[in-house]
Amino acid sequence: MKNGAARAVITGMGAMTPLGESIEEYWDNLISGRSGIGPMTLCDPSQFPSRISGEVSGFDPGDYIDRREHRRMARFSQMAVAAAAVAIEDAALDLSKQDTDRIGVVMGNGNGGFPTTEDNARILVRRGGMRMSPFFIPMILPNMAAANVSRIYGLRGYTSTVITACAAGTQGIGEAAVAIQRGVADVILAGGCEAGISQLGLGGFNVIKALSRQNQDPQKASRPFDANRDGFVPAEGAAVLVMESLENAIDRGANILAEVIGYGVSSDAFHSVQPDEDGSGAARAMRWAIQDAGLTPADISYINAHGTSTPKNDHVETLAIKKVFGERAYRVPISSTKSMIGHALGGAGGLEAVACVKTIQSGVIHPTTNYEHPDPECDLDYVPNEARRADVPTVLTNSFGFGGQNACVVFSRFEE
Repeated sequence: MKNGAARAVITGMGAMTPLGESIEEYWDNLISGRSGIGPMTLCDPSQFPSRISGEVSGFDPGDYIDRREHRRMARFSQMAVAAAAVAIEDAALDLSKQDTDRIGVVMGNGNGGFPTTEDNARILVRRGGMRMSPFFIPMILPNMAAANVSRIYGLRGYTSTVITACAAGTQGIGEAAVAIQRGVADVILAGGCEAGISQLGLGGFNVIKALSRQNQDPQKASRPFDANRDGFVPAEGAAVLVMESLENAIDRGANILAEVIGYGVSSDAFHSVQPDEDGSGAARAMRWAIQDAGLTPADISYINAHGTSTPKNDHVETLAIKKVFGERAYRVPISSTKSMIGHALGGAGGLEAVACVKTIQSGVIHPTTNYEHPDPECDLDYVPNEARRADVPTVLTNSFGFGGQNACVVFSRFEE
């Protein structure tokens, strides 16, 4: 954070996750090491070698959104609006008492409405284009999650969508922090969302062999940093943080949960889907986030890893952490939220941000589950299989996306 800039604090959170639709249920399941991964139900996966996913199985948009409204939204938008509703309530944010010209939305999203695209493509082929939904275009556009949150809650300020694949949720939070620090908004609802589980998405990821094929035991399939990992497990979900300038939060008597103090973004400039083999791109984003926070690597208490459970990513992330932290890499605890919920792509960073804030608040680090077979190339402290109590004043969270897009954020305990 630059001298003289506004401070960006977090005052509320909401999340729709494979482990529950309340923050407390989600967190309790994470620290208990429970898995939200099971057989895929949102589409028929029988023709594919990967048939498991992390689904928000009980999600009913009607619990959060007017029926007429939610029928005109794709699932990723529905989840974003629902998470925003929970976050606004959690923050005790009375919009009628705020200047909504100074409240914005920044959402990260990977691909928009894949299931809706697939459904309407089938209609086009089978019945003709004039039978497609008139809401098709406004349903599928990736910016519609932010747009719908803005429209439904009447938020007329700084609004944007970050579309940097699996880095998008974290980058959305970082961009929101920068906007608040610059003074262009008092409050921003920020996070990530994704709901792309469909044959279209499943086929695309299967043909590049990115997904786990360990269907026989779904809860064991996502195994970041483990020697037997074989790919990520697709997931869905959304998470929204209410982020405010410290001045606005104090003025309205808000409960401050944590602060965003550092943000770094880089590009590998290497490959369309594989990470830079020596981890230098990821290391740059980590280093810049820590520098932006005015810290050194020795000040970081915990790393929430990207940790996808793919052979290349986990090895490269381990290399990148060693580049930045040196010998201390072996002493800083690291864990992967994806070991229990799978990989929600553009939504992952938002879901992991919630875990980071809860870690700071609770003094508990959730485990990396399914770490059973040590990999000599992944030899750091991944908090294997059991939660750990620790004082955690600062957290670095990593998100790395296709195209070599890297985003990292530093969260800290709030100190006046």
